[in-house]
Amino acid sequence: MSEQPSAIHSQWSSRFAFILAATGSAVGLGNIWKFPYITGENGGGAFVLIYLLCVLLLGAPIMISEIMIGRRGRQSPINAMLALSREAAANPGWRYLGWLGIAAGFLILAYYSVIAGWALDYVFKAFLGEFLDRDAGEIQSLYTHLMADPLTQIFWHSVFMAATLYIVMRGVNAGLEHAVRFLMPALFFIMLFLVGYAMTSGGYQQGLHFMFHPDFSKIGANAILTAMGHAFFTLSLGMGAIMVYGSYLPPHVSIAKTTFIIAGADTAVALLAGIAIFPLVFANQLQVGSGPGLIFQTLPLAFGEMTGGWLFGVLFFVLLFLAALTSSISLIEPAVAWLVENHGHDRYRASLHAGLACWLLGVGVAFSFNIWSQHKIFNKNLFELLDFLTANIMLPLGGLGIALFAGWFMRAEHSEEELELPPEQFRIWRALIRYVAPPAIILVFLHALGVMG
Repeated sequence: MSEQPSAIHSQWSSRFAFILAATGSAVGLGNIWKFPYITGENGGGAFVLIYLLCVLLLGAPIMISEIMIGRRGRQSPINAMLALSREAAANPGWRYLGWLGIAAGFLILAYYSVIAGWALDYVFKAFLGEFLDRDAGEIQSLYTHLMADPLTQIFWHSVFMAATLYIVMRGVNAGLEHAVRFLMPALFFIMLFLVGYAMTSGGYQQGLHFMFHPDFSKIGANAILTAMGHAFFTLSLGMGAIMVYGSYLPPHVSIAKTTFIIAGADTAVALLAGIAIFPLVFANQLQVGSGPGLIFQTLPLAFGEMTGGWLFGVLFFVLLFLAALTSSISLIEPAVAWLVENHGHDRYRASLHAGLACWLLGVGVAFSFNIWSQHKIFNKNLFELLDFLTANIMLPLGGLGIALFAGWFMRAEHSEEELELPPEQFRIWRALIRYVAPPAIILVFLHALGVMG
C-alpha cells in the first residue's frame, strides 16, 4: 500500500454515520423546494425518469470520485488536492480545485441560510394559523411582506446560522455525527407522515400518475439538461462538502456501495417530496408548473384550505428547516477544516470566524430583496449573483475538475486501492468518469451560460 497523508481530524464512528452525514449534505432545499417545481415545469414522469438515469450515470460516479479523493487526502479539500497532486506527480495547481469547492460552499451558505430563515419564519406563520382561510392574494401578501422586511429576514438568518455553528463547533463526532443521527431520521419520519397524509387527499392518484407516467412528448433538450444539472447539484458535488466528509471516512469502507446508498436516499427524499406535494396541488386545483413560488406561495394556500392543514403546514416547514440544516453544516465544514489545518485554530475559533464572515455576507443577501434591490451587478442583485456564480459556474467547474483529476491524473493503482472494486466494476466506473461525465458536465455548463439554447 502506498503512503498516504495521515488523518488530522476525527473520523466517523461507522459507515452508517457517514451515510447519514453525506445524505444530510445531499438532502436539502434542492430536494424539497426545487425538485417538485422543476418536475412540474417539465411535464412530470418523463422528466423524473431522465433525472434518475442522470443520477446513476453522472452523479454517482462523480460522488464516488469525490469521496475517494477526500479519503485518500485525509485533509480539507485544498490540502487534500495538493497532497494527491504530488502523489500523482501532477501540477500542484490542482489545489485551486479545493479552493473553488470551499469558496462555492461558503457563498452558497450565505444565501442558503437566508432562504432557510424563510422556512423558519413560515414554521411560525403556520403554527399561528396565518394560512387559514386566506385567499391567494393574502398568501401572496405574506410572502411579499417578508421579502420587504430586512430585519425579520436577518433575525431568522441569524438564528439559522447560530444553529449551524453550534453543531459544527462541537466537532466531527460530538457535533456533526450526533446531529445527523437525530436530524436525518426525523426528516424521513416527517416526510413519510406527509406522504401518508397526501394519500388521503383527493388528488393522490392524479399526483402519482403525473410523477410516474412518462410522456416523452413533453421532453425537449432543455428538460434533459435541467435533469442532468439537478442530478449533479442535488448530490452536493463540487462544493467541497462530500470531499471533506470523505476525509473522515474510515479505511476499507466500500466507497461505491456507500455512494449508491447515499444517492438512493437523496433521490428517495426528492421523490417522496413530489409524492407529498403534487396530490395537494391537484386536490386544490393549483398549478403544477408554478415555479419557485410553489413552496412559499402556492402550498400555504392549500394548507389554509384543507382539513388538517394547520398540522401539515407546520410539519412541512419544519421538514424544510431540518433539510436545510443538514446541508448547511456540510457547506461550512470545508472552510472550518482548512482554518484548523493551516492557521492553528481550534474548531471553536475556526467555526466562529468562518461563520461570522458568512453571516455578514448573508445580511447583504437579505438586503438584496429590499433596501439594496436596486443595486445590481451584471443586472443581478446580490442573491441572484451568488446563485448564478455558484450553480452555473463554480459547481460545474468543480465537478468537471473532480472527474478529470480522478479519471485522468490520479494513478489507476491508487484509485483501485481506495475503491476496492472487482475489475469489471472498476473499469465501468473509470469509463464513466473519463468519457461520460466530463462531456456531460461541459454540456450543462455551456447550456447554463446560454451558449446553447
